[in-house]
Amino acid sequence: MRATTQHIQSRLTPVTVAVPWATLPIGFAVLVAWLAGAAFTLALAPYGYWWVAFLSPAILYALLIGPLSNKQAFIIGEAYGMGLWAVGAFWLYTSIHDYGAVSMPLALLAIAVMALGMGLFHALIAVVFNRFVGKQPLAFAALWVLQEWLKTWLFTGFPWLFVGYAFTEQYWLSSLAPVAGVFAVSFLAILLSASLVEMLRRRAGYMLVALGLLMVSIALWTINPAWTSPKPNTPDLKVSLIQGNIPQDLKWLIDYQYETLGIYAKLSSTEWGQDLVMWPESSIPMFQTEAWPFITAMVKIAKETDTTWITGIPYKDEAAYNPATDKYAPFYNSVIALGAQADGMYKKQRLVPFGEYIPFEGTLDLFPNLAGSQDILSYSRGDANQHPLNVRGHKLGVAVCYEVAYPDTTRRNAQGSDFLMTISNDAWFGTSAGPLQHLQMVQMRSLETGRWFMRATNTGVTAIIDDKGKIVARAPQFERTVLRGEVQSRTGSTPYVRFGNYPILLLVSVLVLLSLFARPKSTLTSTLKSKSY
Repeated sequence: MRATTQHIQSRLTPVTVAVPWATLPIGFAVLVAWLAGAAFTLALAPYGYWWVAFLSPAILYALLIGPLSNKQAFIIGEAYGMGLWAVGAFWLYTSIHDYGAVSMPLALLAIAVMALGMGLFHALIAVVFNRFVGKQPLAFAALWVLQEWLKTWLFTGFPWLFVGYAFTEQYWLSSLAPVAGVFAVSFLAILLSASLVEMLRRRAGYMLVALGLLMVSIALWTINPAWTSPKPNTPDLKVSLIQGNIPQDLKWLIDYQYETLGIYAKLSSTEWGQDLVMWPESSIPMFQTEAWPFITAMVKIAKETDTTWITGIPYKDEAAYNPATDKYAPFYNSVIALGAQADGMYKKQRLVPFGEYIPFEGTLDLFPNLAGSQDILSYSRGDANQHPLNVRGHKLGVAVCYEVAYPDTTRRNAQGSDFLMTISNDAWFGTSAGPLQHLQMVQMRSLETGRWFMRATNTGVTAIIDDKGKIVARAPQFERTVLRGEVQSRTGSTPYVRFGNYPILLLVSVLVLLSLFARPKSTLTSTLKSKSY
């Protein structure tokens, strides 16, 4: 009876979380974690409060360094991740509700489910941090980078909301990007934020390590090394980026296809004679076989005016169609270079799940309501080792829309290129923060590769970005307009283009392994024996 009474009393006792300076009810700790994650979006475009990228992870670190059960650590990490994704990626609501014709309750539910799933990344590092490694800033920063890297490939990846993006224009920190990529920037930022917490605990040793790395970053910013250089004896290219501003609800209507072609032809009519005229993603909203008379007419004008013409178009590979085995000819979200002094095609490699293809091929047919879903607009993937486009004696690396968010994909596409381009249709996300976060990623890719970037979009943000990630020209959003500018060809490779993510991944892996051995045995034993609430 006494044991039963004690058991009941233990059940009624409020569960608490002990942080180094306070004891918090678990519910309050979870709320603080959720709010800290939700606040992180303020560090990114369009807000730009970069210091929040220090504060937000610091709060999570402070919640995790106290004595916790593994369940408590999991819930706190999950709460942080849910807040991060529910607010930071809420722009998905526009495409799901406004253009996907999904009711508000179901659209909000979809966002919640997405946030719950993506929150597992932070829940995972919280448990590992709590149970296996020494609770100190180096381990925390290393685990953070590993979970960001996992987001670039696990389950096809969703590489968004990285801490490093908050410092894209804070060159005293992002000067590490050409050396080791966005993950190196994230690592230093997280190390600084966790070390600040340790300073409040009067443990300044870790801050010395963080400040040492910061000094390296500031030195690189001050010296401003020329990782790449202008291509010798090569004038800048005069370019015109066409922004059609086609409403998303009309873009793919058959009745509006020729209206769309007319809009782009009219906008381009004053631009022929430039070195390069570039149209956005799928600006020709039909297969090349259907649009061939229009394409022929545009190519004729381009050649007569000595202009290179680049456009996004769905490309159907009829030569690869085998009626005996294939349901339809494979088709690609592609970019083609036509007109004067131009040659080549790029086929998008990183497709958007459920947007450009239906994942888990064949398995959905097991569910009666989803049978046949595999046949709905499933683009094929482009090869991973495609060559740059040939443009006026230059090599032009390409990224289509969402795949520019993948650091390593863009790095590979930049190899052997003189400058880079990306085309997109961010009309799916309306006036939300999504398109501006997307632009910020392009700036980071410019920093990493040391290459100029041209970005042509349907509704914005159309922009030209230099090799240091600075926007040198930008068109207003949601206007039918042309952005004119000049783009520089560059030669040479940054360390990141040469070595990719291997250096930073090696560093963080070593730090995690060392932390496994550095953890005090008594702390490890007590953690393993701790009971979950």
